[in-house]
Amino acid sequence: MLRRLHHEQPESFEFTPANLEWAQGQITKYPEGREQSAVIPLLWRAQEQEGWLTKAAIEYVGDMLGMPYIRVLEVATFYFMFQLQPVGSVAHIQICGTLSCMICGAEDLIAVCKDKIAPNAHELSADGKFSWEEVECLGACSNAPMAQIGKDYYEDLTAENFGKLIDAMSAGQVPLPGPQNGRYAAEPLSGLTSLTEYEAGKADYNASAQLAADLGDTIKRIDGTEVPILTPWVVKGGKGASAKKTPPKPAPVQKSAVQQAAAKKSRETFCRCTRRQNGREQASRESHIDGQARSKVCRQAGRKGENTQSGGPCCRRTCGQKATHHECTAQSGGRRFENAQGGRSETGTDAQRIGLLPL
Repeated sequence: MLRRLHHEQPESFEFTPANLEWAQGQITKYPEGREQSAVIPLLWRAQEQEGWLTKAAIEYVGDMLGMPYIRVLEVATFYFMFQLQPVGSVAHIQICGTLSCMICGAEDLIAVCKDKIAPNAHELSADGKFSWEEVECLGACSNAPMAQIGKDYYEDLTAENFGKLIDAMSAGQVPLPGPQNGRYAAEPLSGLTSLTEYEAGKADYNASAQLAADLGDTIKRIDGTEVPILTPWVVKGGKGASAKKTPPKPAPVQKSAVQQAAAKKSRETFCRCTRRQNGREQASRESHIDGQARSKVCRQAGRKGENTQSGGPCCRRTCGQKATHHECTAQSGGRRFENAQGGRSETGTDAQRIGLLPL
């Protein structure tokens, strides 16, 4: 699905003072040089403040994190949780349309949205108060059908009680989130059948609904004053990224057998050594690691060695004094060594000095 910014945009955006403090605190979660990892929480807070994500907000977050605008836009358009068009001033309603909810009546809830809000998803109602969309599974399958309205879940819905919720919100009320059929959480409607000892002493509402009731932030535009701004990851006595502990150095990565073999191969050179014995010339091909012959064959007298890899010293140091001829070549200027009486050394290019023998 192609997602673009809305054609009508506000001229500017800035966080409220409390949201700005919150955003700066979130940035300190990340190691120095990795502050751009805070892009998603900052974009989300911008949306919570305004209701939807504007071009000005995207650029504002990019400036805070030192990110090119296009990189922030890539994040905003990738995740469907970011609303790129205006939403209702009171509430944006998200109807779960996946299997459990669809079986239990999600289509009836969508019909209510089309009747009371707008015929199509992401369209504003005539008074601008509401908008709606169908979304994938929201994870409340045992309380199907359900809808997320603002920050909270409204569960066990019917077309009738869902319509009443919209009417109440339109009138300025905020109905209590959670199950709408009398259940406490996700237990059977008739009551607990096990773990009944937990029935006594429980709060008035389940944990999620109780928090919504205490904070009153279900459909509120978040300005940062709802809860204390805490940064427990910041070292005491300091503030911001400079106060964080230095992240531990990563443990050295153990190379696999394949990687070790490749590293060994990069240091390996080959020699072709020949000698005459009983009137015949015998040849062998030997491997050297870091310039050292792997076997004794290149250290025997009367051999001629030829190095076919760049940079390797071949077997010059290991050929015996009785050697009558020894040749080594390298891509960076070949060398020719003759170990006759009093031996001498000459330098020259491979093509000028020696014709390479095929291995």
